Parts: sequence; structure tokens; C-alpha cells
Amino acid sequence: MASGNTLSKTAVWILMGLLILGLGGFGVTNLSGNVQSVGSVGDTKIDINDYARTLQNEIRALEAQRGERLSFAQARELGLDQAVLGRLVTTTALEDETQRIGISIGDENLRDEILNIQAFQGLDGKFDRQAYEFALQQAGLNETRFEEDMRAETARTLLQGAVVAGVRAPEAYGDTLINYLGERRDISWAVLARADLQTGLPEPTEDDLAAYHEAHQAEFTTPETKAITYAWLTPDMILDTVEVDEDALRAAYDERSAEYNQPERRLVERLVFLDSAAASDALARIESGEASFEDLVAARDLELSDVDIGDVTRAQLGAAGDTVFAAEAGDVVGPVDTDLGPALFRVNGVLAAQVVPFEEAEPMLRDELAGDRARRVIESSMDNIDDLLAGGATIEGLAQETDLELGKIDWHPEVTEGIGGYESFRQAAAAVTTDDYPQVIELDDGGLFAMRLDETIAPRVQPVEEVRDALAEAWTRQTIVEALRSQSEADIAALSQGTSFEELGYTDITTAKDITRRGFDLDAPREFIETVFEMEPGQVEIVEGNGRLFLLRLDAVNAPDAEAQDLVVLSQVLKNQAANSLSQDLFQALADDIRARAGITLDQSALNAVHANFQ
Repeated sequence: MASGNTLSKTAVWILMGLLILGLGGFGVTNLSGNVQSVGSVGDTKIDINDYARTLQNEIRALEAQRGERLSFAQARELGLDQAVLGRLVTTTALEDETQRIGISIGDENLRDEILNIQAFQGLDGKFDRQAYEFALQQAGLNETRFEEDMRAETARTLLQGAVVAGVRAPEAYGDTLINYLGERRDISWAVLARADLQTGLPEPTEDDLAAYHEAHQAEFTTPETKAITYAWLTPDMILDTVEVDEDALRAAYDERSAEYNQPERRLVERLVFLDSAAASDALARIESGEASFEDLVAARDLELSDVDIGDVTRAQLGAAGDTVFAAEAGDVVGPVDTDLGPALFRVNGVLAAQVVPFEEAEPMLRDELAGDRARRVIESSMDNIDDLLAGGATIEGLAQETDLELGKIDWHPEVTEGIGGYESFRQAAAAVTTDDYPQVIELDDGGLFAMRLDETIAPRVQPVEEVRDALAEAWTRQTIVEALRSQSEADIAALSQGTSFEELGYTDITTAKDITRRGFDLDAPREFIETVFEMEPGQVEIVEGNGRLFLLRLDAVNAPDAEAQDLVVLSQVLKNQAANSLSQDLFQALADDIRARAGITLDQSALNAVHANFQ
């Protein structure tokens, strides 16, 4: 069955992508021997070289993402081999189906597309057979094989397109989501806090604290904690022991002379005109008050950022230097001929010359150079520390034999003081077990450490006497909320029957109109917005939060704004996502059906032969 006059552009670029990936060379692209496939779907083989090449490309891609080498054992642990095999089974199933029902592309269409592939063209833009043959050779393909692959890929694309083309999400699906996200509500509320209590608040008794503690044990339970012994060294610890001679300091000062010694500068904006007459006329309008500098910029459809040239020296301004540097901040001067044409300059600021003598810069330079040398000292000591640990040195012994300092920490994820603030330590502490041998790990600032897990301390409920202050504070917050809730019962009933907040004596009332689920920023509990969108018009609810009560009434429910641009865009995005999801489901259903009908056969010995080349 002919496909039409042109080959799928998508198919061409997919094939060319695979071809280009293969150009880097690959040691197992042409496996020798009689075995030519790793399996089949129906009557169509899964080529052994395709599997090897695709698997290698996947490994390379993951190595590029990670920035490190990836062993084949690691690749298999990540399931790369199964993922590659699964994709090839799917494409082979589609190819088998296209052959069964007779989908193909004509020779003429295939020829035209190959001639138009840029990778196969010479400097004159015409098809270059030598470039074609060389590219295919580097990819481990011959012309026949490449053209067969193009035919097969195009047929698969046509079959897939026939299944997924024109898939649309039901209108009701998009409308439902938009109604949910775009529905608007009008609300009013008052906030009640401790100062609004009409009665006093009692002091908690021991029984009160004990009862609250018993009912809220989770709040007073320590997290699982790791008791860790560590030895560490940071550049700051040895900064005072690192010597920096004056010659090095003066050399560093000279290298950064432009930073410490800067000439007088001006903050300047420049507006260029076609000729001097236009520039002079513009300056006259500014001086007469007819227009401002901003007006002239806006009249040219420019922003102030477009004419801002930053802080400049007299020399950088060239011919305009003397004129600009004679002006005061806020002055507009000119016209001055520049390389771009006659220009007006506005001076926005005067920056005095800056001179920092060596003696003033020396302390900062000494700290920087000492820090760099301290990091190098630590880096050079890593091998020695590694050797000590490999020889059986304990963390305590490490601290005795080196400059590392010994420390102990009861660590859990909330601990951020000292060494607990370093991300590399936190990651290592989270992963360490009692079976791990200490090893040197680098810190973010150039330091290092080694650690040992002494024990894991199980969570425990802290007794009342340890948490008395926190317990009393929590009890007070709850008691305030309970008292306010009891005090507000009559008001809730009245508000529900139509009485206004003002009629009940509330003076600090907040209202909000057309709020949505998507964008409501309020200093309120997380449950606030959820409660709002579960209410009916006129309903009154109370939301608790941090010792306060939000007395909330829903005033109105409004339909989404059909003309809101963000909703229009969001609606289309949601519909496209739903259509894509349906397309993928249909395609997967097709592939599953083909595989089930055609049958899959895999040759494990052939797969093992490929994998052996990666070891």
C-alpha cells in the first residue's frame, strides 16, 4: 500500500538521530557469528546489532547526565537492558504488523527523502554519495540496511499515526477541570485571637498538662537519632597555621589592581538621534519642560533599560567624556557626536574614584590566599588519611595522628548546627550503618571528615518534666481555641441566618471576591481554602490555626471567567495533555494486541553474547 508523496519527516529525523548517535563508533555494533537476532515478534527479527547499538547509546546518554562512567552492572541494576529490549520489541511488533497488512513506501519517495537529508549533502548542497557511504559505514550500516530501516520506520509511523491521529479529549473532561480550577467564590471572615476572649484563661494544672501530654504524644516524641562519632577538618580550622608571604600578597594585589583602584565613573543613559538638529530639538523640549527624558525614550518605543549604558569612565565615553563628566547627577547634556550618531546623555549618578591601598586590602587578601592554601593542604592530606583508615585506624586514632578534630553528634534531619549543616555530611549520616567502614568524605567548603555510627537511638516519648514549657504553650493554644469556639457558637448561628458581622459587633472584617483554588495567598491555615470550596452560599464555618479562629462565611459562588486568558491557555493545555494520554493508551493497546497475536520469542544466549561485550 503506497504511503503518499512524502516520507514522514518525524521518521526521517528519528532515523538520522539514531545514525548520528552511532557515528561516534561502537565496539559491538557488528557482532560476528551466525546469530543475527536476539529474538523476534511474529516473523520479524530483532536485529542483534540494533539491540547492541541502542543499549550502548542509552548507557552513554545516562553517563552524560551523571557526569561519570557507568558500568554495565550498574546499567542492568537500573533496568536499561530491559527498557531497551522492551522498546525494540514494540517497534518490531509494529513492523511485523505493517508487513502483514501491506503498508509500504514507494522507491521514488524514499529516494527523494534520502537526497534531501542534509547529512548526506556536500558543500554545494547536493547529494554526495561519498558522504552517504561514509556516514553509513561509520554507523555500521550498508545502503540496503539503512534504506530498509527507513522503509520500516516510515511504515511504523504511518500505522501509529492512523491509530492516534485526531484523538481528542471529551469536552466534558476539559470543562470539568476548568470549572474546578476556575470557579470563583466571595467570602467574608473575622479572626479571633486570645485578646478577643470574654473570659479569663486559667493556668494549666499538672493534671491538665498530663492529660494533654497523653493525648498528643506524637508532638513530644523525639525522632530516630543516630549517635555518630566523627573526625573532621575544615580550612577555617587551620587558617592561622598557613603562612602567606608578602610577595604573594603583593602579587595578588597587583593582579586585582583594577578591582581595588577604580577611576571616577558616571551612571549614564544615552539616547541617539539621526542628526544633530533632532538631538538639539529634543534637548530644547526637555529644558523647556515640554517633555522629559523618559517621554523621549518612550516615543521611540524603547525602555529605559534599552538606553542605559551603566557605569562608565571618562575614557570609555570617548568624545562625550568631558561633557558628561562636567554634568551633575540628573542633568541631560548634549548633543555630542558619537560613533552611533548625535546623542543626548542623562547622568543618573556620580561614582567617586576608589583607591584601596595595599595595606587596607592586605587582611582580606591574606584570608583568601590562606583559605586557598588551607584547602590545598587538606586535599594533599586525603591520601594519608585514606591509608590510615585502610590500615584499621579508628576515628579517635585519626584525630590523634592527624590535624582532624574529634566530635560527636546525635544526628537527625532537623539538626543543622556545626557539621550537621553540611549537605555532604547530612547525606552520609542518613545512609551510614553500623556495618560501614569509615571513609574520607569531602565537605562543601574544601574540608573533609570521616564518621562512625555508634548506635541508632529509637524514638522516645519525652516525659512531662522535659517538655513542660512546650507542653504548657500547646495546652494554652488549644484552650484558647476551645474557649473561642464556645464563645462563637451563638454568632455562628446568627451569621448563618443572615445577620451581618457588623450587626454582631465585629469591626475587623476581611472580604475577598472571586478567589479560586489556584491563587489565594493568605496568612491562614492550609485548611482555609479547602474549607471555602466545600461550603454552600450562606454557610458559616470555623477554621482553626495557631491559636486563632477564622470565623468564615461564604457569600457567593461564581462561575469561571470565560474570558480569563490564563484559563483559556490552561484549558487548551489540559485538553492537549488528556489527548496525548489517550493517544499513548491507544498506541500501547495496539502494541500489546500485536505482540499477543504475533507472539514474542527471545534468544537469551544471543542477549548474553551482546552483554558480554559490555563487561
